[in-house]
Amino acid sequence: MKKENKLNKESLNKILKTTVKDAEDKAKWDEFITSHKSANFLQSWDFYEFHKSRGEEIVRRIVLDSDNKIIAAYAGEVEHAKRGRHLAVAGGPILDWSDETIVKTVFDDMKEQATKLDCVFVRVRPQCENSLMNERIFRNYGFKKAPMYLSVEFAGVLDLRKSEEEIMVGMRQRLRRALRKAAKNGIIVEKSTDPKDIHTFYEIQLQTAKRHDFYAFSEDFLTKQFAAFAPNGEAVLYTAKITDEKKKELGAEGESNILAQNFMIFYGNEASYHYGVSSELGTKLSGAPLLHMEAMRDARKRGIERYNFWGIVDENDTKHRFYGVSVFKRGFGVDEFRYLPAQDLILKPFKYYTKTYVIETIRRKVRHV
Repeated sequence: MKKENKLNKESLNKILKTTVKDAEDKAKWDEFITSHKSANFLQSWDFYEFHKSRGEEIVRRIVLDSDNKIIAAYAGEVEHAKRGRHLAVAGGPILDWSDETIVKTVFDDMKEQATKLDCVFVRVRPQCENSLMNERIFRNYGFKKAPMYLSVEFAGVLDLRKSEEEIMVGMRQRLRRALRKAAKNGIIVEKSTDPKDIHTFYEIQLQTAKRHDFYAFSEDFLTKQFAAFAPNGEAVLYTAKITDEKKKELGAEGESNILAQNFMIFYGNEASYHYGVSSELGTKLSGAPLLHMEAMRDARKRGIERYNFWGIVDENDTKHRFYGVSVFKRGFGVDEFRYLPAQDLILKPFKYYTKTYVIETIRRKVRHV
């Protein structure tokens, strides 16, 4: 009992020595976030500048120790959803999960900020592995598993510490053939950091969404997101194209030269395959694998060690609308990583259980996600 009281007293003293405040310095924020190998663009400064550019309310908070050093941080956006206004924290908070004092400080602050913003709940999809230990951390602070996802929960991740030769060996034969075919067809790769080029990406996305049955983002959404990251070289649009001569040879004179485009984000230790689109001709000539290989080369030059293909579905879920895309991603020899699913801290139980929980449970079943 004496030892327990001593620990409680030490924890209290530690809490009293910390300061929690709004983040105001972009450089210090990004320096702290990128110092954590597991972090990615979801907690970057620029991602929340994007949210602000769309008129959304954001929360960006830091915890400082007695030496005024950042020891924890989290950013979130307020979603004005009909199913319930809430504070959404994707890919965060960024902290030492083994330090219970810091965890408590951050969760208490989340609750306080969300209450001030009149939120029904706080939704967190942390940047940590789905495990009983991590789940227990959230349970201890009153969180419950959310009925709906917040960000990708099951991802395909490639270790870029492997050489290109090693990655090629680990690829499925079909992808290696596609790369050889791309070289034979003289496919070229262009790169852009100009937000204006997102217009073409948006138009091809409409075609891709129709083929794969998913909701297409608006041009404004895509352009503003790209524009938030591009000035710092964090967003790059990769485009696979063929020449007019090759189109003529294929009898495709009336079609676009563009085969595929990838919207990549490079931040911290991760290269993120954020969005990808392909034209009708691109589905035949398969320019997408070439784009990924080029992005991997660029990531290595930046010193990045992880290439995140993002969402995949279970291999046996053959009826899922993203099954084919998942097969493509797995073809690169990815490691499969499951993040801890979204967790909810409920602030207004009546509204949450009579509206949010009911609507989202039905929606998840209907969408098969």
